[in-house]
Amino acid sequence: MPTRTLKALLGSGVIAGVLVPVLLWADGATRPGYSLWHHGASQLGTGERAWLQTANFVLGGLLLLAFTAGLRRVLRGGRGATWGPILVATAAAGLVVGGLVPTDPALGYPPGQSAPTPGVLTTSALIHQVAGFALFAGLSAAAFVLARRLGQHSRAWAIYSRLSGALIITFAFAAGIAYRLDTLSVWRPAPAGLLEHLSLLTGFVWIIAVGVHLLRGHVPADPNTPPAGTQGPGSVGSQAG
Repeated sequence: MPTRTLKALLGSGVIAGVLVPVLLWADGATRPGYSLWHHGASQLGTGERAWLQTANFVLGGLLLLAFTAGLRRVLRGGRGATWGPILVATAAAGLVVGGLVPTDPALGYPPGQSAPTPGVLTTSALIHQVAGFALFAGLSAAAFVLARRLGQHSRAWAIYSRLSGALIITFAFAAGIAYRLDTLSVWRPAPAGLLEHLSLLTGFVWIIAVGVHLLRGHVPADPNTPPAGTQGPGSVGSQAG
């Protein structure tokens, strides 16, 4: 694979990691009636300027898919070489589908639109919920799967990846609980939005860090994988400059 192509693929992950959360926060902070504390990221795919988040999620997902191709090329066998890219691709697919299929109105957003009967999901919302699970679970699992490979020469990387994986799923799970408490009028306004945004931020910051790490050629070959030709598998230095 040409050096420029590989760099472009890996750089796609860095771009996605910056684009998605920044556009989410900028849009959310300027939307009438939207609260970053209260409302989930998915709510930005409804109401005013819904098209903006649809484009954000779809473009971000496609960039993550491109990053997956670069990740697969760099790892080239050994620990995480198969499941790491598959899990990132799962997250990317979830982001694309979540952008194309919007969720239902909820927690008073969009203003003036009533939410469905509590406990009842429309088909669109159900598909969106499955896509969201793929996004959060995919990012979390990818961080755990790649922890050992990334941490071969630096224990800090293994710790960081595992911590990121744990925080992604913990924040996402906590957001779901907060949302449920809010709909039951047990805690209003519950920080469902803040917790979901923190989960996304943790995941995308990890993607940025991995992308930069790979571009700098710091991921070693797996010692259990024989070299291919004259280059060691997973060596980025000679390919990505």
